[in-house]
Amino acid sequence: MSRDPAEMALVTGATGMVGAALVRMLVETGERVRILRRTDSSLELLGGAAGAVEHAVGDVTDGESVREAMQGIARVWHSAALVDLGGAGAERRLFDVNAGGTANVVDAARDVGIARLVHVSSIAALGRAGDAGAMRGEETEWAPSTSNTPYARSKHAAELEVQRGVAEGLDAVIVNPALIFGRGRTGEGTMRIVERVADGRMRVSPPGGTCVVDAEDVALGLRAAMAHGTAGRRYVLCGENLAWTVILGTLAEAFGRPAPSRVVSARTLRTTAAVAESIARLSGTSPLLSRAQARSGAETYRYDNRRAVEELGMGFRPFRATARRLASDLRSGRG
Repeated sequence: MSRDPAEMALVTGATGMVGAALVRMLVETGERVRILRRTDSSLELLGGAAGAVEHAVGDVTDGESVREAMQGIARVWHSAALVDLGGAGAERRLFDVNAGGTANVVDAARDVGIARLVHVSSIAALGRAGDAGAMRGEETEWAPSTSNTPYARSKHAAELEVQRGVAEGLDAVIVNPALIFGRGRTGEGTMRIVERVADGRMRVSPPGGTCVVDAEDVALGLRAAMAHGTAGRRYVLCGENLAWTVILGTLAEAFGRPAPSRVVSARTLRTTAAVAESIARLSGTSPLLSRAQARSGAETYRYDNRRAVEELGMGFRPFRATARRLASDLRSGRG
C-alpha cells in the first residue's frame, strides 16, 4: 500500500498495551499520529510519545466522536477493545465496546473515505469449537461452543462488522494476535500473570497451553498489515505455542523465581473459578479467574502464523526474550 509520508494516521486504543506499543513505534519512525482516547485514559504507557501526537478526546462507542477524530486521516489502526474478566453486565459491556465500537469505526472509515483500516482482533475470534489440540489459523470457521468466552463472542461479532465494511467497499485488514505479553499497566491483562510470577505468588500452573506473542511484534505486525496485507484477509500474529507450565516457568526463570511446583487439574480450576466469581459478585469486582478462563486454561490451543510470515514478512521473537525484557522493565520501574 503506497502512501504520502506527510499523511496522518489515527490509532484507537492508543493507551492500551498494543496501541501504545504501536504509537511509540510510529513516533520513533517520524510518523504523524492522532490518537482517539477517553478523557480519563492514562497516558502512562505512551511515555514521551504522548506529547508527540495529536489527541482527539472521545470514545469508540460514540459514533460522532469517532467521525470527528477521522477528519483529515488517511489510515486507521483500530485497537480499542475491552477485555473483561466477568462480573455483572460484563457481556453487554464487551459487545457495546468491541462490536458496537467497531461498527462505529467501520461506518466512519467508510463514510470519510479512509484509505485503509487495520482492525486488531484476537485469536479468540477464531473460536474454540471442535478438537482443542487442532492447529487453528485464518481459515478456521467460527462455530458455537461453550468454550467460546463472552470476550471471544464479542470479538467475533466485531470481525463481522469489519467484513460488512469490506463488502461495502472499505479497504480493511484484520489481525488476530495471540496472548500478548508486553509493557502494560499493573493489574491489567497479562501483567497480572507477570506480577504474580515476579512476586513469587504463582505456585501452580494450569494444565493446558496457548500461543503467546510479544506486544512489540504485534505492533510490527500492525504496520506490516497496513503496508502489505490483503484487504478482507486475516493474519494470525503469534510466536510460540507453549504449555502453561513452560510460559510460567520461563517467566519465573527471567525473574529468578521458582517455577510453579505443580499442575492443577481442570476440575480444581473450575472450582476455583466458581468461588472467585461468587466473591466477585458479592464485592462488585472482576473475578481473579472466571469459569470461561478456567475452561480455556485446561485445554491446549495451537495457532499457525505462516500467513503472517509469508505474506507480511513477519518474524516473531522467542518468549524467553519477551520474559527477559519484562523482568528488566519491572526491575527498572518501566513496567
